Amino acid sequence: MNDQLFGPAAKVTAAHLARDAYLYVRQSSLKQVLNNTESTVRQYGLKERAVALGWPADRIHVIDTDQGQSGASAADREGFQKLVTEVGMGHAGIVLGLEVSRLARNSADWHRLLEICAMSGMLILDEDGLYDPCDFMDRLLLGLKGTMSEAELHLLKARLRGGQLSKARRGELIQPLPIGLVYDGAGKVVLDPDAAIQQAIRTVFTLFDTTGSAVGVVKEFNLQSLLLPRRIQSGPDKGKVVWTAIAHSRVLQILHNPRYAGAFVYGRHQHKIGVSGKSGPALQPREQWIALFPDAHVGYISFDKYEANQARLASNATAYGKDRRHGPAREGPALLQGMTMCGRCGRRMTVRYHQRKHGLEPEYVCQAKGIEYGSPVCQRVHGAVVDHAVGRLLIMALTPHAITAALAVADELAARADEAEQLRAAAVERAQYQTDLARRRYLAVDPDNRLVAGSLEADWNAALRELATARDTYESARNDGHGVLDDAQRARITALAGDFPTLWNDPDTPMRERKRLVRLLVTDVTLVRADQITAHVRLTGGQEHTLAMPVPLASWQIRQTPPDVVAAIDELLDDHTYGQIAAILTERGHVSGTGQPLKATIVRRIRDRYGLRSHPQRLADQGMLSLREIARRLGIGLGTVQIWRNNGLLTGRVANDKGEYFYFPPPPDLERPRIGRPPGPRPAPAGTTTESAQGGAV
Repeated sequence: MNDQLFGPAAKVTAAHLARDAYLYVRQSSLKQVLNNTESTVRQYGLKERAVALGWPADRIHVIDTDQGQSGASAADREGFQKLVTEVGMGHAGIVLGLEVSRLARNSADWHRLLEICAMSGMLILDEDGLYDPCDFMDRLLLGLKGTMSEAELHLLKARLRGGQLSKARRGELIQPLPIGLVYDGAGKVVLDPDAAIQQAIRTVFTLFDTTGSAVGVVKEFNLQSLLLPRRIQSGPDKGKVVWTAIAHSRVLQILHNPRYAGAFVYGRHQHKIGVSGKSGPALQPREQWIALFPDAHVGYISFDKYEANQARLASNATAYGKDRRHGPAREGPALLQGMTMCGRCGRRMTVRYHQRKHGLEPEYVCQAKGIEYGSPVCQRVHGAVVDHAVGRLLIMALTPHAITAALAVADELAARADEAEQLRAAAVERAQYQTDLARRRYLAVDPDNRLVAGSLEADWNAALRELATARDTYESARNDGHGVLDDAQRARITALAGDFPTLWNDPDTPMRERKRLVRLLVTDVTLVRADQITAHVRLTGGQEHTLAMPVPLASWQIRQTPPDVVAAIDELLDDHTYGQIAAILTERGHVSGTGQPLKATIVRRIRDRYGLRSHPQRLADQGMLSLREIARRLGIGLGTVQIWRNNGLLTGRVANDKGEYFYFPPPPDLERPRIGRPPGPRPAPAGTTTESAQGGAV
């Protein structure tokens, strides 16, 4: 052993031995950790190599927190990040690993580690030998090993990927199935034998057919207190089915998944590395899918039904899509499109249009939470009222004098911001000095004096945290500085002051241009609807204005009959019929709530709507009798009553537009006329003379 280590041992100096040794242990998967135990033993055995090179056993630190993680990226490996930190801070004298692939299978991560090792003057040891990154030949050899390690990973992935693609193109690849589908003993896809799970999935498709939207499915589930099953994909409970509250995203996953239509599909998503360095799935267009086999297995719906559902979802997304935030100015009449914030929950409000007689009318709606969880809409605000108020505010505020004052205030705010920025920069500089001082003190201490070294290390860590806090405060303040205007913005705002009212009031100005003007001057508008509509307007220069507007009347309130017309009808019902009242009110110039001329039928509906007593009821309240009532009291027929009224024996008043009367009660001493023919001489019987008849009469 001594003969084998004589050459490498020459590279180890006292400076290296003064620092600690770090052994990095890693295997790519938990399966390898459990089964490939010999590799684990070999990796931990490198600790003896470090002892043989001169490091005490108590100063050899083992980093094995990355067991079961791939070496393709360092972003998710906590142990590798810790190793790089220790190397960068100069704590490590040597790093040990079984081979380069244990440390990294990514050339970028590997060469970054080599650069840090070279700067800190530390050694790297693997199973083949000891290397000094400061030496050109050793550095070249380490670079080649890193490249070969990355190439090896590529070859391994290519072999696995090739087998997957081959099976996928034949539709035979075994894939994780969504909830509701399982593999049977022969490897065929069948419906989940759990009847409750089947019923829940079928209910999703049934409700989608009924409601026509994913949000409607969520609302129906919540209304009926239904739960949706979900299979846990990872962790100790992997494969377990849990029942949870439904969410909009889960419904969309079910509706968009072609496996529920009995289709085998592969390549719907492609994993791409984003800006953060992490890989994430990205949905691909259908023409880029690797494999699609309709009717490959049993499903909950047909593939034709799946296509129809996709078309309906696409149509819904166009009409009721997610908030596009600011977005480009569009042609719609909503002046504050993408600029309104909900004053209740703080979410951005969307625009909904309603077709009216005069055209489209905007409405600002806070519905993000309602779409996701099926809860009621947070609030909705009439858009035309808010747009008109904001437009008037801009016309009144944007005058040459107001512009001059605003620019002066902006200059003062900018000066104050510069002073505050200088103070924050000074705080960062002080924190940096304290950090450097703590670092120098820590590096200057004897490593064997652990009591002092531990205290100085704690001071250094505290200084680093203070430095990070000062920098975060400085960067956050710089990013939030919206009050500073450059010369170009100042010139544009000043020129706009004279032309703005004319341009704004010009009917030929497109709505898109008005929106662009608003976005130049307004940052956002926060809306709150209660007893009135309150709009908090933030202008670009930092000014804030609060506008209060009455809540617009509802359509039924707009069409409501004016109170003075109702009062007049109530008064006239004492003495007039519906037709008479309509004629009198029309002569006075009154109309209905919808602007129509008053008619007898309209007067009657108004009387019914407001619960007024009718004209016959009021006549009855005065003691008058209807035709049948007076006929019963006098014991005569209905026709006789009318004859007596025509002869003046009875008096009454017209009760309705049909000419029916109500009668005053007759006096007790009413002289009832004789019924039948009036009295006179009887005719003589046949066969008698006039004289005998006269004599008999005598």
